[in-house]
Amino acid sequence: RNFTARDLYARRGAPVRRPQDLAGKRIGMYSYTASGSIWYRHFLRYIGLDPAAIQWVIGDVDAAWWSPVDPNLPAGVKTAPAGRSLSDMLLADELEAIYSPPRPQAYHPRTGAIARLFPDFGLNEQDYFRQTGAFPPQHLMVLRRAVWDANRWIARSLTEAFIAANDWFTHSQRGFPYATPWLEAELEETVAVIGEDFHPYGFERNREQIDMFANEAFRLGFTS
Repeated sequence: RNFTARDLYARRGAPVRRPQDLAGKRIGMYSYTASGSIWYRHFLRYIGLDPAAIQWVIGDVDAAWWSPVDPNLPAGVKTAPAGRSLSDMLLADELEAIYSPPRPQAYHPRTGAIARLFPDFGLNEQDYFRQTGAFPPQHLMVLRRAVWDANRWIARSLTEAFIAANDWFTHSQRGFPYATPWLEAELEETVAVIGEDFHPYGFERNREQIDMFANEAFRLGFTS
């Protein structure tokens, strides 16, 4: 799971200083159809921006873009020029922002040429959770049908194993909250906002968030 306000970057000192400044502008993104990028569009709607009005450019964040043009990209969605990264284009004023899961190499919270559009992203993400109920789940795990047909116990066994791993991680994190200087405070704040079980497993407990994701995919034209 990952909130998405933290992943929106702009050029330091540029005119873009608040979400409204991005209306109709150019935003670079690592993928048009990845689960994370679907949640990115969901967050943009939440802050009052229409994803359909954005000029999207797809490419690598820091590496030179080399992939062939995706024929499935909708009209108006472009790919970065060959040999150019999205960070290069942002710094050259060819983009107004980029959405990136990893921090761009030119990012630094105080001195970098690239800065977060939401410096206090934790507060923005807490508000997003309060309003939507989403701590965005990402990705799917799948089984080959032939394997599942031959061994139906595998699905439940894997599910139980991941639940156990999550329980052990939570226990370790709370039992030894010294991995970062303020992890104790972060855990207390997280529980206060989201609740004790902030990585819930199971279909029914995640149904509303799955519905949000499916509805966003439909609005974007990915599903019929």
